[in-house]
Amino acid sequence: MALTVLSVAYPFAPVGPDAVGGAEQVLSALDRALVARGERSIVIACEGSSTAGRLVATAPVPGRISNEIRRHAWCAHRQAIEGVLREEKVDLVHLHGIDFDRYIPEGVPVLATLHLPLDWYSAAIFEPRPSLFLHCVSEAQHAGRPTGGRLLPPVPNGVPSRLFETRQRKRSFALMLARICPEKGVDIALEASRIADFPLLIGGAAFPYEAHRRYFEERVAPFLDAGRRFLGPVGFERKRRLLAAARCVLIPSLVAETSSLAALEALASGTPVIAFPNGALPSLIKDGVNGFIVRNAAEMAQAIAAAEALSPDDCRFSVIDRAEERMVDRYLDHYRTIAPHAIRSVWPRNQQGGGSTLSGRVPLRQT
Repeated sequence: MALTVLSVAYPFAPVGPDAVGGAEQVLSALDRALVARGERSIVIACEGSSTAGRLVATAPVPGRISNEIRRHAWCAHRQAIEGVLREEKVDLVHLHGIDFDRYIPEGVPVLATLHLPLDWYSAAIFEPRPSLFLHCVSEAQHAGRPTGGRLLPPVPNGVPSRLFETRQRKRSFALMLARICPEKGVDIALEASRIADFPLLIGGAAFPYEAHRRYFEERVAPFLDAGRRFLGPVGFERKRRLLAAARCVLIPSLVAETSSLAALEALASGTPVIAFPNGALPSLIKDGVNGFIVRNAAEMAQAIAAAEALSPDDCRFSVIDRAEERMVDRYLDHYRTIAPHAIRSVWPRNQQGGGSTLSGRVPLRQT
C-alpha cells in the first residue's frame, strides 16, 4: 500500500529543484522520488516553493527574521500540520528544519533529519519520545551525538545522477556555493582568490537574519569586483554547468560540516574540492586526489593553483556511491519501518505510561 508522507520544511527557506540550502534540496529530492515511485507526498513550506506532490504553502517572511517573526512562523507551521493531519491519513511526518522541536505533532510517527551540527539543536530533542525518530546525515555527524542519545542509522546525502553525466570544458575560475553567513567563510574564499589572483564566482543567498545581512554588507560586498563576482541564488541547471566548468570548489567552512552537499556536487561533477578540515569534509576529500584539505586562506590560494592537475574522473569515482537514488532508498526503508504498523515494536511505551523503552523486536538499530 502506498505511503503518505508529510514533509515539513524550515519555515524561512523555499524548497524545490533550485533550492539553495542542503536541507531543502534533500526534501525536494524526496518529494520528487515519492511521487515518481507511486507514493503520496505532501509538503509544508513557505510560498515560492515548488513541489512534485501537494504543496501546503505558508506565508513568506515579511522582512528580517526577529523573535516575533519566528514565533509567528512556528504557529503557522503547527496550524498547517494540524490541518493536514485532520484532512489526510498521513503515515509519517518528516521534519527538516532546525527549529522542528517547536512544531512536533502528536499521534503520528515523526522522523526528524538533523541536517545541521548537533549542538545547534535544542538539547530537548534527544530526550526519548514514543514516536519521534532522529537521524544524522553522515557517520562523522552521528559519531558526535550526545551521550545516551539514541539515533537511527545515518542516511548519507546523495546528489542527482545528472551531475555525474555533465561534461564541460574546464575554465579559469574557482566556485563557491553556500548560504551567505559568517560560518561559511565566504570572506576567506574572497581572500584566497585575491592571494591566488584567480577569479572566483559565488553562488548563494542569505536568510533574512540581521547578522547574515550585515555579514554580506560588511565582509562580502566591499570585496567584490570584476574578478570576484556574486551570482546570487543559482538554479540547478546553471549550477551543474558551473560545477563542471570550475577549476575547483572552495569550502572554507568554519563549523563542522555535517555532510556538505556542495562538496558532493562538486566531486560528482568532476571538480576538486578545497576545504577546511571540519566535520565530514576530511572523510570526503582525499588530499591530492580529489582535492585538498587546507587550514587558511594562504594554503587555499596555493591549492587553487594545484587543483588544475587533479583528474575529473578521480573526483567522480570518489563519490560514485553517493547517487541520490541510494539516499532515497534508505529514506524509504526508514519510512516503512517507522510507519504506524511498526511503531509499537520500535518505541513501545513503558507500563507506567511515561517516556519509552527499547524492548521487543527493533527493526532499526538505535545507537
